[in-house]
Amino acid sequence: MKSNKNTGQTLWEKAKQIIPGGSQLLSKRSEIFLPNLWPSYYSKAKGCEIWDLDNNHYYDFAGMGISSCILGYADQDVDNAVKKAISSGSMGTLNSAEEVELAEKLISIHPWSDMARFTRSGGEACSVAVRIARAASGKDKVVFCGYHGWHDWYISTNLSKDNSLDGQLLPGLEPNGIPRALADTTIPFTYNDFDSFNSAIKNNQDEIGVIILEPSKSTGPREGFLEHIRATADRIGAVLIFDEVTSGFHNNFGGIHLTFGVNPDIAVFAKALGNGYPIASIIGTRKVMEAAQTTFISSTTWTERVGFTAALATITKMENLNVQKKLLTYGTMLKEGWLRLANKRGLKISITGITTIPNFSFEYNNSLAIQTFFTQQMLERGYLARTGTAVSYSYNEKIISNYLHNVDLVFGEIIEALKKGNIEEKLKGPIKHATFKRLTGKQ
Repeated sequence: MKSNKNTGQTLWEKAKQIIPGGSQLLSKRSEIFLPNLWPSYYSKAKGCEIWDLDNNHYYDFAGMGISSCILGYADQDVDNAVKKAISSGSMGTLNSAEEVELAEKLISIHPWSDMARFTRSGGEACSVAVRIARAASGKDKVVFCGYHGWHDWYISTNLSKDNSLDGQLLPGLEPNGIPRALADTTIPFTYNDFDSFNSAIKNNQDEIGVIILEPSKSTGPREGFLEHIRATADRIGAVLIFDEVTSGFHNNFGGIHLTFGVNPDIAVFAKALGNGYPIASIIGTRKVMEAAQTTFISSTTWTERVGFTAALATITKMENLNVQKKLLTYGTMLKEGWLRLANKRGLKISITGITTIPNFSFEYNNSLAIQTFFTQQMLERGYLARTGTAVSYSYNEKIISNYLHNVDLVFGEIIEALKKGNIEEKLKGPIKHATFKRLTGKQ
């Protein structure tokens, strides 16, 4: 029997047989978008447009490379800089001068910082930051809020002395393969909840060497929240880390913490820093960062030239064109558009996220089925879409207006299906999988 699956779907089924999970990134698994129907693979991408393996064309309103391509896919200025670096040799026995230039640039953007280290991905950068912070504080326990990667220090939160409780704190992130001896070395708290944070600190303060959180996620910080965390870190002798892997360089030029007036001891950046090229940074105060010399942190590919070059080109373009101002305009258009169209159709939604990484959620018991239907119908209209995106400089008002026009039509289909109670009957495949939940709020 001939398969009705397109080339990407067929390849995805093959991938799952030879690559555990099918992809290197949980957030790119087809099942969290549209099981059996998601195109899964791309052949080319430019701006905010992307083509699948069958040359079907889509506009990307599903995250723009998991929020990494802030300038758009295949940005000419960044790509040209990278090509020049490659033609001159991307790796050598000697160091790349761009490494020093990027360190100086990031420090100048964040005047509270003095030193920088680099990796190639956000998760490993967070792991490096925690290692440095533990070395600097001389204490082991970590208090955290939010998502910080896949490494043992973080996922060990799901370990417990009673096996039946594994996975309760971060549902969906299994601790298999993580030494049980790491149990109770990490302590979670809930964002914007003073009592939750104080409770995490109270019984462990003599052992806590690190406090790490995303300074802003679904919402901004409550008045005094970050200030309280800063003061607590100082009081107990802990190193404060702001994880800006996602938020950095989206709402403003630099870390979003600059808009809140609270400085950490370490800040971590990735994703948008290189417009999709692999580069991540750990910046911090001299007092804390020099502790990196007292522990072993080293990797050959962290010295590779392309990442530094891409970051410098990305930062230069963002600064010269005031990119963040345009991102805020587009993000506001999306948030206001979703709300206006939902009200028009009588659809119950809630809107969260920072302005440049906006999200909406359907306020119904069968929300996963509705999300699946939304993605399905938008895909048929030529959009990679889910209930949220990361705004890109490659968007424009016409593209956003056309997208919102199609959202309006799909919202109309959703409300009619809800009235008839047949939303699941309209699905052409299984309901999407839920992604893991974060301690910052909704999944």
